[in-house]
Amino acid sequence: MKANAPTGGQPDIAVTAAPAAETVARLRATFTTGRTKSVAWRKQQLQALRRLLTEHEDVFAQALHTDLGKSATESHMAEIGFLVREIDHTLSHLDRWLRPKRVSVPLSLMPSRAWTVREPLGVVLVIAPWNYPVNLALAPVIGALAAGNAVVLKPSEVAPATSAVLAHWLPRVLDPQAVAVVEGGVPETTALLEQRFDHIFYTGNGAVGRIVMAAAARHLTPVTLELGGKSPAVVEPGTDLATAARRIALGKFMNAGQTCVAPDYVLAIGEAGAEIEAHLTQAVREMYGTDPARSNDYGRIVNERHFDRLADLLKDGRTVVGGDHDRDDRYIAPTVLADVDPDSAVMRDEIFGPILPIVRVPDLDAAIAFITGRDKPLALYAFTASKRSKRRLTAETSSGGLAFGLSLLQLSVPDLPFGGVGESGMGRYHGSYSLDTFSHLKSVLDKPLKPDTLGVATPPYTRSKDRVLRRIT
Repeated sequence: MKANAPTGGQPDIAVTAAPAAETVARLRATFTTGRTKSVAWRKQQLQALRRLLTEHEDVFAQALHTDLGKSATESHMAEIGFLVREIDHTLSHLDRWLRPKRVSVPLSLMPSRAWTVREPLGVVLVIAPWNYPVNLALAPVIGALAAGNAVVLKPSEVAPATSAVLAHWLPRVLDPQAVAVVEGGVPETTALLEQRFDHIFYTGNGAVGRIVMAAAARHLTPVTLELGGKSPAVVEPGTDLATAARRIALGKFMNAGQTCVAPDYVLAIGEAGAEIEAHLTQAVREMYGTDPARSNDYGRIVNERHFDRLADLLKDGRTVVGGDHDRDDRYIAPTVLADVDPDSAVMRDEIFGPILPIVRVPDLDAAIAFITGRDKPLALYAFTASKRSKRRLTAETSSGGLAFGLSLLQLSVPDLPFGGVGESGMGRYHGSYSLDTFSHLKSVLDKPLKPDTLGVATPPYTRSKDRVLRRIT
């Protein structure tokens, strides 16, 4: 398979993919030498990746614009800039994260020492999605390299321009004997899943997540599944609804709503339902103007298939703002729907597009019942001035993450883990949690070989008790 990648002013170079088995075997041979375990090697890879992202940001931004209509500002904020900050945070803390940690030893085993050490898993597979095709491809790779692994990256074929850039550049700036990029669609992914990996990291939907998990089970390979779901935004009366609407709109309509942690619907309590409509309308106009199709900051739907699925959802409820769409341009306006039936099509599955339904409920009890009666979401957002409501939502609901007073931007906190629960996924990453995911925490116990300790004939607890008594007396 060949792909021509944009090279930022250099001639296009054909990238030829080796068979999956050959690629994995080559990387495993490299890992076996111990090269990737060196902390210096890990830092070199991260530094090289950082230089690629900063020196060729325009190449990545152009690919993102081609695939998703992203503006340079959004590409920097949500993709390239995010990754640079993740690399910087990792480099700043890596030595401390890798330091062995001492643990206490029971009296019955004294004298002895015990500690834990992180060791890399081996060869890991990262399967990336199309909606943030740079960020969600390379953020796991950062953690995998920091942990000392060899990595196979499978970019999404649904974002072909970005996939081609990754396939061209990564083997040229990272260790090509330890990092490989495999382009392609279902056949290539299937071939990769037939190989034995030491960890598989998948970001995408639950249907494919089940296929990945079933394939991993054949080799007893651990998996991280970053999925999605319908993430609600609870809005209570008495809060600053204008600010809440702006922050909901920012999280919802960035990347034309194609974000796994975007607010999927608004759960408006009591009189907040009527008021939030006007505020959301104003927020959309402030962000994208009266004609978002002309806005340089508003993206496009990734392809016609997803456009058609989303266009069908526009029929549900009453249109508060938006609703315009153009299939040839893959454009769907930022849309807010009111009077939405909880059982309608737009409320069944994750929307993954720029359509925001408002569902009204009478009180917080009803809101909590609505949330807990459905699959656990990847994120739960709440806009409330009540400390009691915050305590109840924290204690009585379950979600991958919980954020009060904003949406989406919780991902910018490097020390917060990101991951789902239940149908929204399993496992977590970002910061030190990426190191946890891509490492094995090995326990070590060191007991001196002395004949007067841990005698075979006397149980340890008896000798420990006698020793304590001698000290007391």
